[in-house]
Amino acid sequence: MKTNRKILLILVILCICVTCDQATKAIAKQHLAGMPTIYALGGTVMLHYSENAGAFLSLGARLPETARVWIFIIFNSLVLAGTLIFTLKMHSLSVMGITAGALIVSGGFSNLIDRLLHNGAVVDFLNVGVGRVRTGIFNLADVAIMAGIGLLLIEAWRHKETE
Repeated sequence: MKTNRKILLILVILCICVTCDQATKAIAKQHLAGMPTIYALGGTVMLHYSENAGAFLSLGARLPETARVWIFIIFNSLVLAGTLIFTLKMHSLSVMGITAGALIVSGGFSNLIDRLLHNGAVVDFLNVGVGRVRTGIFNLADVAIMAGIGLLLIEAWRHKETE
């Protein structure tokens, strides 16, 4: 894919993901903060406002603030920049690979925006599952990151099959 088209694809995905994630987080903050949990689809989906100072499943939330800044803001920024540069520079990436990189960067960037705006915390509000089998609480940026990882795994599997 030509560089201009690659940049356009990444920018479109970035704009859509960050806009949707930040909009849903603003709605969650306005309508869910301080309110009881909302159960939808027979309890399969739970909407509950939470600010997560850690990473996935609140890992690292109890670290000292300085450590969290270094890990979740500075290190994360470097990883996102590296992922973006890799996605832009790798000429052999397919559209699926470029989309995967863009989704990961988009989700990470939107969560980074949260950390900068909310004293190092990320706004989460979604929980899905059946009965006791449930996900942790998450947001749309996390969905973008997981979708990007999923696409990368599919791409790796497809590439391995063609060898």
